[in-house]
Order: sequence, then C-alpha cells, then structure tokens
Amino acid sequence: MKSIITALAIFTILFTSISHSGQDDQHKFTKHFSGSLFQISDKGQVSIEVILDEKEYKVGNDMIGIVIHDIKDHDIEDAIVSVVATGNKDQIKVREKGGGLYLAPKTVLPDNGNRELKISVKKKNIDDSATFRFPASGALPAGKYNSETLKGTK
Repeated sequence: MKSIITALAIFTILFTSISHSGQDDQHKFTKHFSGSLFQISDKGQVSIEVILDEKEYKVGNDMIGIVIHDIKDHDIEDAIVSVVATGNKDQIKVREKGGGLYLAPKTVLPDNGNRELKISVKKKNIDDSATFRFPASGALPAGKYNSETLKGTK
C-alpha cells in the first residue's frame, strides 16, 4: 500500500512539473511597455521592442529605445545592433545602454508616408532581424507572446 501511495505521489509531482514546463515554452517573449512597438524577429530568435517616447521609460531627449530579449526572455547585451531606415543606405549609429537597451537617434524614425525601419541583431549564434512599418498600426498591449503565433514581418 505504501509503495502505491509513493508511486502516485511521484507520478503527481512529475506530471505537475512537466505540465508547468510546457506552459513556460508557450510564453517566450514579453512586451514590457504599452506604448511601444513590438515584434518577434523573422527567425524567432529575439524580440525587439521600440520605445518611441519617454512616457513609460526614460531613453533621453531625441532618442528611441530598442529593447532586445532572447528566446528565454533574457536581456541581449554586447550585441551588434544595426538600424536601417527606408531611403537611407547608411546604418544608424546605435549605442548600448545596458540591460538589453540600445539607443538610436529619433531622427531614424520615418517622418511621413509608408516607410520601414529594419533592426538587425547579431551575437554569437543569434543573427536575426525585424522590420517595423510606419505609420505603425495594431499596437499590442504589454504582455507575453508566443513566437509560433506572432512572427516578425518580412
């Protein structure tokens, strides 16, 4: 009898831990700010969140913030981040602030019409990008997103 109870207890513990680990896999990326733009990169390796103003997070005058997280929702630091805007062949200078936050001048944002801002991230085994289209529409609320249901646009 004791062995049956022990076996049931072990089974319950194993089943509970397996079902919880599956739930973690469903929510890989977090959008932290309500007023930001958010995408999961084309290959699903990173999430990129663009902070356009200082309402929720201080990024500095005339700057935009770019928050980058890996598939485990950890900050991506010491990466090569490049930003290219439609109509501009040159890469915009991006500097790292720390904690997965990178800064770029606000002048990179398209001023009018249908434009794009492509943000690329390279670090060790990560080589991915996302393209943000302007004018932006369909802003997502802050929360968790699954890379299987929300892919970056190509």
